[in-house]
Amino acid sequence: MRCLMLSAVFLVTTLPLPGAVAAQLTSAERRVAEQVDRHQVEAVDLLRRVVEINSGSMNFDGVREVGRVFRQELDALGFRTTWVDGTAFGRAGHLVATRDGTGPRLLLIGHLDTVFEADSPFQHFELLDDSIAHGPGVADMKGGDVVIVEALRALKAVGRLDGMAITVVMTGDEERSGRPLDVARRALVEAADAADIAIGFENGDGDPHTAVIARRGFTGWELRVTGRPAHSSQVFRDDVGAGAIYEAARIVYGFYDGMAGEQYLTFNPGLILGGTSVEYDADQDRGTAFGKSNVVAEHALVTGDLRTLSLEQRDAAKARMNAVVADALPHTRATLTFRDSYPPLAPTDGNRRLLTAVDQVSRDLGYGAMTAVDPGRAGAADVSFTAGHVDMAIDGLGMGGADDHTVKETADLRTLPMQAKRAAILFLRLTRGDGTR
Repeated sequence: MRCLMLSAVFLVTTLPLPGAVAAQLTSAERRVAEQVDRHQVEAVDLLRRVVEINSGSMNFDGVREVGRVFRQELDALGFRTTWVDGTAFGRAGHLVATRDGTGPRLLLIGHLDTVFEADSPFQHFELLDDSIAHGPGVADMKGGDVVIVEALRALKAVGRLDGMAITVVMTGDEERSGRPLDVARRALVEAADAADIAIGFENGDGDPHTAVIARRGFTGWELRVTGRPAHSSQVFRDDVGAGAIYEAARIVYGFYDGMAGEQYLTFNPGLILGGTSVEYDADQDRGTAFGKSNVVAEHALVTGDLRTLSLEQRDAAKARMNAVVADALPHTRATLTFRDSYPPLAPTDGNRRLLTAVDQVSRDLGYGAMTAVDPGRAGAADVSFTAGHVDMAIDGLGMGGADDHTVKETADLRTLPMQAKRAAILFLRLTRGDGTR
C-alpha cells in the first residue's frame, strides 16, 4: 500500500522530459534525468527510513544508525567508506566515503544529525498530502543526504560514475558541534584540502530556486566586568564609581551605537547577569546572579555572538568592540574574549561561477533560473569550513521545505527529483570540464 501511495505522488514527475527541455541536454544527461525519475519511490522510502530513526546530535546510537544506512547505500555505489569515531570531540562521529578518478575532485557535504533529541515528541515521517512530507529532519537535512545518494545512483546507472573523483562527508554533529571544534571538523577540512569543488546539500532558505554562495561566520563572545562594591547611596562617588552593571550596559550600548547597521554584520547579546555575585555555566548556557537594589554591583557578565561575511569584517569588528571595552568607567575593569567557531564563507568569484553552472543546469532541465540567497538569511553550516581550501563552493542544494528546527518541519517531495537531477548533471558537467567556463 505504501508503494502505491508513493507511486501516486510521483506520477507527474516521472513523465518524459518535454522536447524543448530535452534538446538542451546531452543524451547522457537525459538518461541521468530519466534514471532519477524511475527511482523516486525508492528515494522517498529511503527518506522515510532515515527520518524514522531519531538522530538528535546527542543520540549517538541514532546518529550511528543513520550513518550505517547511508554507508550501505554508498558502499553499493562503489565508494570506500569509513566511520570517523567522535569520542575525541564528544559526539557520535562522521561518515566519509571516497571514489578515485580523474578531473576535479568534488566534495559533497551532508549531515546525519537533527535538532530533535531522543526525548522529543516529534519522531515520525508522515505524508500530509501528495507532495508534502512531515518529519524530524526531513528537510534539514536528511532530504539533502538522499539527494546526494539519488544523484550518484543515477550516474552509476548510466555508467558515468566510474572515473569521477568524489568524496562524501556526512557529519554527525552539525546541529550541535563537538568540542574542540578543530578536532570535530578535522575530517571535513582534510577532505576540503584534497578537493577542488565543495557542494553542500543543506536546505538553504527552503526555496529550490536559490542556492547559497556566501554564509556568515559565527564567533562567540563573553564580556566579564568588575566594579567596586559599595552601598548604593555612594554610587558615582569619585572613590566608588558606577559599578559593574552600568559598565556592562555602557559597553553593550557602545557596540550598538558604533556598529549597528553595517551590512552583514550582527552582534547579539543573548544573556546578561549582574550583581554582587555571578555564576555562569557555559556548557549549559545558563547562570544565576545575587544582588540587592541597595548595593553597587561588583560583577556582570554578558555573552553573545558575532556574525560576519568575511575574515576581514570579523577582525575589524573585534577591534572596534575591544576599543569600546577599553574606554572604561571609573573603578571598573572589563575583559572581552572571543571564541571563533564557524568561519565565514565569502562570496568569491569561484563561488559565483559555480552558481552560474548550477543555474545553467536548472534552465536546461526546464526548472528555471537559480539565484543566490542573501547572506543575511544564510546561517552557519559545514560548507563554511571549506572556505580557503577549495576553488569554489556552493550550498543549499537540498530539498525545499519549511519550518525546519520546529515540530512543523516539512519537505516538498517534488523537489527531491528536481535537486537530484540538478546535482547529477552538475557533477557530470564539472567532471568533464565544461561546467564552470
